[in-house]
Amino acid sequence: MPLAVYVLGLSVFALGTSEFMLTGLLPPIAEDMDVSIPRAGLLISAFAFGMVVGAPLLAMATLRLPRRATLIALITVFGLGQVAGALAPSYGWLFASRVVSALACAGFWALGAAVAVATVPVTVRARAMAVMLGGLSIANVLGVPAGAFLGEHFGWRSAFWAVGAASAVALAGIVALIPRIPRPAELPRLRKELRVYRDGQVWLAVVTTALVGGGVFCFFSYLAPLLTDVAGLDDGWVPTVLMLFGFGALLGTALGGRFADAHLFGVLLSGAVASLVLLVAVALTASVPFAVVTLSFLLGISAFYTAPALNARMFDVAGAAPTLAGATVTAAFNLGNTGGPWLGGAVIDAGFGFTSTAWAGAALTLLAIPAIVLSARARRRGPSAVVAGSSRTPEQVRPTS
Repeated sequence: MPLAVYVLGLSVFALGTSEFMLTGLLPPIAEDMDVSIPRAGLLISAFAFGMVVGAPLLAMATLRLPRRATLIALITVFGLGQVAGALAPSYGWLFASRVVSALACAGFWALGAAVAVATVPVTVRARAMAVMLGGLSIANVLGVPAGAFLGEHFGWRSAFWAVGAASAVALAGIVALIPRIPRPAELPRLRKELRVYRDGQVWLAVVTTALVGGGVFCFFSYLAPLLTDVAGLDDGWVPTVLMLFGFGALLGTALGGRFADAHLFGVLLSGAVASLVLLVAVALTASVPFAVVTLSFLLGISAFYTAPALNARMFDVAGAAPTLAGATVTAAFNLGNTGGPWLGGAVIDAGFGFTSTAWAGAALTLLAIPAIVLSARARRRGPSAVVAGSSRTPEQVRPTS
């Protein structure tokens, strides 16, 4: 695997920590900003919404710009967004800082995914994405629990300062270890890449990704109050359980990356069914501490087990437009990360309690299963129209300079 892929995975650690660390910080942020926990939860949706909007827009805006310089600019803006969050004097300021950080994060994800996929053979695309997603898994293992720990002992703002420092380390790694990427003979053209959005298989892949991700994060976003208010655990357990979820995510990413290239739809279907069963189990046993802790670990496995396959599927159907394919899969994941927390907050506000987030997540995951089946049937009928009609095969795509 090229060194550049591992550097991108390291950078994703900082991005992922910022994206998910609010799961363990909602109670102190809500108290400090004098807002309800569901309204604090909207900060998670704000970040995800920024990712949804930012991924395609920034991918199109930077399509012909130097790849390495663009990565450097995006990680710099992201780091400054963390500093702004740490200094936020009000909820509105913090909300805005999350959106700005998300825009930079989205652009980095989309461009980084395109670079990672383009630097390896088509037969190991899922494995390359697993390396990048490994940075996200490690963020869940170390970064998110560390953020919860810092929030508990030093205030929630300290977690933002820590992510700002991690962003500076990522910036140094990109500058030092990612080489200049040669300019291809043919520069990408926006009109040509936009053709991927005329393909039904692309939109089916978007729906599948959003539903799979939204199901788990509808529950995960409100895990901290569920642990303390429903399961009756002490606040000190929150970082531990988040770390267990992260270990599960790391294991799930490794397993999914290993099997997805050969058994893509088998991984997708088995992972979605597993998440559905586990979410229902959480809903039924939410007041039992041992059960909730164990199931959180298993949900980390099932949620991230499908991630390499979801990424690989998008590049299968939109391989003729690698930059927008990366942007689209980023946006799709974050449609789930936007809708999931929003739905979780809505059922809590409706008076159904924190346990209801697991039921709502199970409903979203259930909807993903027929979408996976339809996508598998579409693949058996042949390649997507965009890929089949492209003058370049996915194997011939290389990142721009």
